[in-house]
Amino acid sequence: MKTNIFFITWAAVCIGISSFAQQNPVFPGWYADPEAIVYNNEYWIFPTYSAPYEQQLFFDAFSSKDLVNWKKHPKVLDNSAVKWANKAMWAPSVIEKDNKYYLFFGANDVHEGEVGGIGVAVADRPEGPYTDLLGKPLINEIVHGAQPIDQFVFKDKDGQYYMYYGGWRHCNVVKLSADFKSLVPFEDGTLYKEITPENYVEGPFMFIKNNKYYFMWSEGGWGNPDYKVAYAIADSPFGPFKRIATILEQDSTVATSAGHHSVIKVPNEDSYYIVYHRRPLGKKAANERQTCIDRMTFDEQGFINPVKMTFEGVRHPLQ
Repeated sequence: MKTNIFFITWAAVCIGISSFAQQNPVFPGWYADPEAIVYNNEYWIFPTYSAPYEQQLFFDAFSSKDLVNWKKHPKVLDNSAVKWANKAMWAPSVIEKDNKYYLFFGANDVHEGEVGGIGVAVADRPEGPYTDLLGKPLINEIVHGAQPIDQFVFKDKDGQYYMYYGGWRHCNVVKLSADFKSLVPFEDGTLYKEITPENYVEGPFMFIKNNKYYFMWSEGGWGNPDYKVAYAIADSPFGPFKRIATILEQDSTVATSAGHHSVIKVPNEDSYYIVYHRRPLGKKAANERQTCIDRMTFDEQGFINPVKMTFEGVRHPLQ
């Protein structure tokens, strides 16, 4: 009997260890294109709800104090607040400015001559509710061949806000007005600059480290196993962005279709995590995507080391 109790107790311990170690995916459900950010020393993820286009009519958000335990905030924005959006609400990009919280999003899988593109919503709190800022898309048209999706809003060192966006293998950058209601011309009078790097497909992301601009993007098809992330480093937010390497891709022992990511820097630490989606092994459907987190590191020269996808994710709660 004592032996049986020992095995039962040890089994319970093992189950507890296993459940703690299994942190990827970070929350249940099919979610993709995760935008991660730190608001008031709390971590937030705003993903795409991964489903057929006609069902993608809302955004959920998730918050955590330690990158391990996540709270769901359902439907922080849905198409009842965005009258022009009727499908394919994609890839939120979020940012705080002047005590307001902004959520940029793509909608309608827009093509030339259709209504849709990149919209802006605003709220008083990270969890919303968000309301449509403009009542129409901020960017509706196809410029330089870039479908207006997959926007990322970036605050430069001088306080200027830019937005990188684009599908269909083209990437543009635009300059945002202070109220995020319009685009501001560059010095040469243009509103759009194409900055497409080699092999770019979609999902741009930018961050600054040691005064260098790290520009990242996804390659391949999002529904295919070879989806992956590559990057460049430049001295300017406008590049030129010369492709350096792939840093995240499928692993036959973990998952496929790893891409469309964002990056979190832990406040007051030189620690970085990549937040991305991937497809579980054995899953083939395009929308079977899960949000995961793994550590992202750099070598002595500042280049990004290849990311090892794990099931453990963030192994210990952050203090």
